[in-house]
Amino acid sequence: MTADAVATDQAVKTAVAAQAAGGSGAPTPIVRQTRSWRTAFKEMGKLLSDPNDTAAVFRIMHALNAGKNERNYQRLIGTLEGGRIAYSRVELIEKLTDKAWVAQFAPGTVGATYRAFLERTGYSADGLAAVGDEVHGKRIDAHPYAWFGRRERDLHDIWHVLTGYQADDPLGELCLVAFSYAQIGGLGWGFIATVGALKNLREPGGRAVLRAVWEGYRHGQATRWLHLEDIEVLFAEPLEAARARLGITKPVAYDAAKAMQAATGFETAAA
Repeated sequence: MTADAVATDQAVKTAVAAQAAGGSGAPTPIVRQTRSWRTAFKEMGKLLSDPNDTAAVFRIMHALNAGKNERNYQRLIGTLEGGRIAYSRVELIEKLTDKAWVAQFAPGTVGATYRAFLERTGYSADGLAAVGDEVHGKRIDAHPYAWFGRRERDLHDIWHVLTGYQADDPLGELCLVAFSYAQIGGLGWGFIATVGALKNLREPGGRAVLRAVWEGYRHGQATRWLHLEDIEVLFAEPLEAARARLGITKPVAYDAAKAMQAATGFETAAA
């Protein structure tokens, strides 16, 4: 659910085009992304009308997450673990769409659980990339900030697996949005989580939804920074052991809200 990769890619593309037009060969700085609350509110209106409008989510992220990739990339390379990840610059989508690679992980591991997630939901790792390309055009690859944004996009469904927040459930998606805001910042995440939680306050069971979303944010704060995880190593680790090591605890409020929904027939209204 992130458009940050596309946003940075477009900034790089603008800089490359400017340099080519100038013909001087002088270095051309990247044009920095700026926030647009007007666009964010416009796209939020679309998302409220159609919770499945993933393109609107991309546009909200693009409008509000200015500077996030740069800040988090610098945080990544400021650590030994993150430096190794950045230096190798693995494109996660290439691994996550490789059925043979995903199939290698033993039962009970993070990788096997991710494989089951794909089979159950019918989702694919390249689905979000396709939406981003549709909204913003094809990306270019030659900048670290853009690579970081793509990595963050491709981690989204892995975080669903780690946290236990279901991806094919509006409440699960809303809770993971709040978790993501705590993990990586970006006003786009916070905006969607806040609007979604407040919208549900007007509905039956709204307070249970609010508690679940707030729990998602608190769990995101308490969890080790997940960008530091080597996905190949993580996928081979038993799921429950990985959760314990990373500090990811059981989503009690989320489970309670889901039980309440099952008992009453109420369904969370997505943002």
